[in-house]
Amino acid sequence: QVQLQESGPGLVEPSQTLSLTCTVSGGSITTNDYYWYWIRQSPGKRLEWMARIDSIGSTYYNPSLKSRASIFRDTSKNQFTLQLRSVTPEDTAVYFCAMKGSLGVVRTLNDFTIRGQGMQVTVSS
Repeated sequence: QVQLQESGPGLVEPSQTLSLTCTVSGGSITTNDYYWYWIRQSPGKRLEWMARIDSIGSTYYNPSLKSRASIFRDTSKNQFTLQLRSVTPEDTAVYFCAMKGSLGVVRTLNDFTIRGQGMQVTVSS
């Protein structure tokens, strides 16, 4: 079965670049009709999808991030990575990588076929 595991720093200073990697096991990130996401959730806020990369490497971003985000993949390692530039304390959240087996609305964690455990990222000096 497909499993996802997030990795990266738990603490980032303001104005720095946050880089998070998702390692996928039990399945390939190049499988047709799999869509790979980075999403986050902050206390008291709605789930926010940040970026998506599909099986052929096409990328899509949430416009609210104002071009601060980049998503890319390493097919040799079966990983995909999120970079978020110029972070502020508002970017403090639990970050998840996740997969959907189809396109569609994303509102809650239950909308994803599978996701990682999530990791807390705090932006603070």
